Amino acid sequence: MTNRNAHTTDELQAIYDNVVAFVSKEVTPVADQWERDGKVPREVLRQMGALGMFGLRVPEEHGGLGLGPLASVVFSEALGASTYGGFDVTVLVHTDMALPHLLNSGSPDQLARLLPGILSGEMILSIGVTEPDAGSDVAGMRSRAVRDGDGWRITGTKTFITNGVHSDVTVLAARTDPGDRYGISMFLVPAETEGFSVAKKLDKHGWRCSDTAELVLDDAWVPGDHLLGTEHRGFREAMRNFQNERLVLVGMGVGAAQRAIDITLEYTQHREAFGATLFDLGAIRQRLAMDQAKLDAVRGAMYHAAWLGEQGLDNVKEVSGLKAFGAEAIMAIMYDCVQFHGGSGFMTDTPVERMYRDARVLPIGGGATEVMLEEVAKRSMVQS
Repeated sequence: MTNRNAHTTDELQAIYDNVVAFVSKEVTPVADQWERDGKVPREVLRQMGALGMFGLRVPEEHGGLGLGPLASVVFSEALGASTYGGFDVTVLVHTDMALPHLLNSGSPDQLARLLPGILSGEMILSIGVTEPDAGSDVAGMRSRAVRDGDGWRITGTKTFITNGVHSDVTVLAARTDPGDRYGISMFLVPAETEGFSVAKKLDKHGWRCSDTAELVLDDAWVPGDHLLGTEHRGFREAMRNFQNERLVLVGMGVGAAQRAIDITLEYTQHREAFGATLFDLGAIRQRLAMDQAKLDAVRGAMYHAAWLGEQGLDNVKEVSGLKAFGAEAIMAIMYDCVQFHGGSGFMTDTPVERMYRDARVLPIGGGATEVMLEEVAKRSMVQS
């Protein structure tokens, strides 16, 4: 496979090729068992760490490659080739949803203390923002943190937390200024923190090999040096990092949708019906061609949005539009791929059945389609 776009460099192509080769060898042949177990083995994550896959966005002085958003979308698209969305998101929560908070806001001591384990895969991260009553409305969260001695005492509940069951550190948001709707701070909460626990492991429609948890903080105390970034400014920091989260969610969907199209093309060219193959039927052939055209458009928009971010330009409108249109387009492509497999597409031993379920969360997670469209609309209004 080749990652063809206007922004491809030899370095980015090498990243894409290496990741696709890794998932083809180490993930796709064995991940059915991970789906049953509900977790990705830590050894696989350590393998990826040893190969340098967790350091693409980490500055060179801290042992990474110091690359930008284009590397994240290349990485996420290549992961999508695994055909297991639960594996993809396990990795991307670690590298591109939780880690950016540390890279953007961490103190020198926090970076020195945590990055070696994060890069090696010995320490896996989760991000704790979503709550039972606060999903896309981050400012509506109820978890609170109050000063207690030389640290903070945190109380609240987080839900739908990917990697929440088995992660070592959760980057967690809590309200620190009750008088300000946006008075939220970010904290580093180790798994062994007293009063911090996994209330339950959640059972999901898709992404079944990722572990997802409801977390409870019952007067959990963390030292003062576990505050991440500036007190009361966590909302702004979370909003900043959401752009990268949305890019990689679309990226993993693009990679998966391309594999679904490729699998379906092969199936329809061999499946005989009505005295010919399914691919000989114009209705099927042309719909698959349209699916590929839609996917190419999503891919192009994704790389453009990432390039804008790489230039330091405001890309909120472009990323929001990409997340809305791209996630819905990917879902429609997966629908066609299941449809063209006929009865086989409804069977759990067919990859497209699993990929269809995995893709369903893309228009929800990281900002629902409706919320993303509002972001686009706000930035499209004519200023009088």
